[in-house]
Amino acid sequence: MPWKEVSAMSEKREFVALATMPGVNFRALCRRFGVSPTTGYKWIGRYRDGGEAALAEHSRRPHHSPKRVESEVEDLVLELRDRYPFWGARKLRQWLIRKGHTMPAISTVHAILRRHDRIPPEAGEICRPMCRFEREEPNDLWQMDFKGDFRLGRGGRCYPLTILDDHSRFSPCVQACTDQCHDGVQNALSRTFERYGLPWSILADHGPPWGDDRSSPHTRLTIWLLRLDVRVIHGRPYHPQTQGKEERFNRTLKDEVLRGRPPPSDLASAQAAFDRFRERYNFERPHESLDDEPPIIRYRPSQRPMPARLEPLEYPEGFVLRRVNGARINFKGRRWRLGKPFEGQLLGLRPEAEDGLWSVYLGRHPVAKFDLRAQQVKMIIK
Repeated sequence: MPWKEVSAMSEKREFVALATMPGVNFRALCRRFGVSPTTGYKWIGRYRDGGEAALAEHSRRPHHSPKRVESEVEDLVLELRDRYPFWGARKLRQWLIRKGHTMPAISTVHAILRRHDRIPPEAGEICRPMCRFEREEPNDLWQMDFKGDFRLGRGGRCYPLTILDDHSRFSPCVQACTDQCHDGVQNALSRTFERYGLPWSILADHGPPWGDDRSSPHTRLTIWLLRLDVRVIHGRPYHPQTQGKEERFNRTLKDEVLRGRPPPSDLASAQAAFDRFRERYNFERPHESLDDEPPIIRYRPSQRPMPARLEPLEYPEGFVLRRVNGARINFKGRRWRLGKPFEGQLLGLRPEAEDGLWSVYLGRHPVAKFDLRAQQVKMIIK
C-alpha cells in the first residue's frame, strides 16, 4: 500500500527539514522517501538558494512588508485567528514572528483578540507554560492511541490512529482506519517505520489490539513489535495522564479538524484532512513546551531502519529453546500455556537465581516466568 497521498510540496518540505538535521543518514532517508540521492541533493540546493518557496512549482508573494502599522498588525492577528480559531495569543504571535513580522507582547495580542470578540467572555487569561516530563531523545518513546471514532458522511465509521514522539511532539502518523483491529494498525505502523525508522518503545492504552496488563497481556501486534525490538508499554488503567501528550494531541486534532464542521464524506477525505493537519502541526503550530517552536525543530528520524523481513530469533548459549505449539510449550514434564499470539514462536528459557523460577524470552525481551514449585505462569509485559 503506498504512502499517504499528500502534496509534492509537503513531501519535499518534510524531506528537506529532516535531511538538514545533524547526524541524519542521508541515503537511508532518500530510500525512505523513495527518491534518489541526486534528487534529494537537488531539493536541498533549491531550498538553500530560495527557501521553501523554491520547493514549490510556483512562486509566492511575500506575506509581509518590513514594517506594519498597528491596524495591519491587528489584521494579521485576526486573519490568523480566523484560520486557526483554537490557537491562543502565544501561538498566534510566535507563528507571525517566525514569518518575519514584528509583533507586540503576548498580552497585546490577547487584547486584540478580546477587543474583536475572538475570545468568549467566560474565557480565562493567558495560560502559563507548565513543567512537563519528556524522553531525552527522539524515538526513545512513541505514544500511540485511537482518537474517538466518528461517523462518515456517506456511512461507515472512521477510527483515527494517532502516534506522537514523546521528546519532540512530532507526529509521524495520523491514519484514518476502518476499525481498531490488528491488521490496520500493523499496516499503518509498517508504513510509518519505513519512513521514520523504529522507535525503542511504544506506549499504548489497554485493550485490543495492544493488550492490557491483566486479561490479554500480549497480542499479535505486541509480539510483532517485540520481534522488531520495539518495547511495548501499557499506560496505567483508568489513568489517562500517563499518555497526557497523546491525549492533548487528540484533543487538538478534534478541535482543528472535526469540531463544528460536517464530518468527512469518506475515508479518503478524512485521510486528506488528517494529512493537512499533521503537516500544520509538525511544521507550523508553535508548541509552548518547545519554546514556541514547531515539533520538526526537535525531531530526527530513527537510526534503526525497518527491516525488510523479520530475522530468525537467536539465543545465547545456556538457554533452553522451545517452540510454541497449540499456544503451549512442553517443559519439565508439563504443558505451559502462553497464549495464541505466541503460536509458532521460538522462545528461550533461562533459570533464575531463585530455585524453581525460569524466565521466558522472545528474543531479548522477557515475556513470562515459570514457577515450577507452584506450576504457575506469570506473564511479563514491561
